[in-house]
Amino acid sequence: MRTPIHRRTSAALRPAVLRTPGGLSMRVAPRTAAVVAALTVAALAVSVLLAGTGDYPMGPSAVLRTLAGQGTAAEEFIVLDLRLPRLLVALLTGVALGLAGAVFQAVSRNPLGSPDIIGFTEGTAAGALVAIVVLNGSSAVVAAGAVGGGVLTGLAVYLLAWRRGVHGYRLVLVGIGAAAMLGGVRHYLLTRADLVDAARAVLWMTGSLDGRDWSHVWPLLITCAVLVPVVLGRGRPLRMLEMGDDAARALGVAAERTRMVVMGAAVLLTAAATSAAGPIAFVALTAPQLARRLTRAAGPNLLPAAVMGALLMVAADLVAQQAFGDRRLPVGVLTGVLGGGYLLWLLWTERRAGRV
Repeated sequence: MRTPIHRRTSAALRPAVLRTPGGLSMRVAPRTAAVVAALTVAALAVSVLLAGTGDYPMGPSAVLRTLAGQGTAAEEFIVLDLRLPRLLVALLTGVALGLAGAVFQAVSRNPLGSPDIIGFTEGTAAGALVAIVVLNGSSAVVAAGAVGGGVLTGLAVYLLAWRRGVHGYRLVLVGIGAAAMLGGVRHYLLTRADLVDAARAVLWMTGSLDGRDWSHVWPLLITCAVLVPVVLGRGRPLRMLEMGDDAARALGVAAERTRMVVMGAAVLLTAAATSAAGPIAFVALTAPQLARRLTRAAGPNLLPAAVMGALLMVAADLVAQQAFGDRRLPVGVLTGVLGGGYLLWLLWTERRAGRV
């Protein structure tokens, strides 16, 4: 007797359980694994194209040959010293923002819950402006100011949203209010800055990968190496939290501790990414949503969101350098325009569904 086609299909899409020799096991959804693999390949392919883009164009074969250590001295200088740091900052920034956006959307149980909307990006920008305008600091001081501003904003929003737990809509509303206040602080700092500092601040706030070198790569790489496994390791408790605190506690999840850990890691990832590349708009908002639509899986989809964020960053940087001829745009301008359109579409769909 033959198994019906729909039953065979559903069985093929059912999550598989992988077991290691040490006795550990994990569930892997075949569609999610395929989406992650496809996004990774696409991100690497776009990265090779991006590494060959510039005043000295190089084909993909020349880029791969140079990365393998078989290029000329000029090609190694261009690829390894000039373009590879920019590329790595783009990839790591995308991973950090995509993962942070997935965390905030899972915690708030709201598709609008991202660092762009609930004030954390504004907090990092305000901290960086204090370092530029008030302290007249170096690049390292600006990066430290951005991280400090993001952490303080995250702590303030969490405390203000707390009332016997953190409700999703309360977190979003408090974050929107914090973003409005910090936007006013940012504009005030710009009005009191001199011409040189104001120009430097505006350039930083645009969100750009220009001039990024290895000094920008290492802090971001270390932050991602430490915090990304922390967040990914709490994927199952975070999925339980999406059902509500009571249901999560009934399933043995320490709800508030899990929320504090993942939100703290997400705030630090956002601050580190912003300190390296400036406030890149809407990647944290769109990456988790696009990843979820591709995987069609429940839960926060942490790994797909991180890989999608990396793909969005390198693709946006490639388009910003190529689509407008000699007038190369900062990557933050392009992500802001495209992400703003996506936000309007998301609001329209949420309104049609009766959720806003």
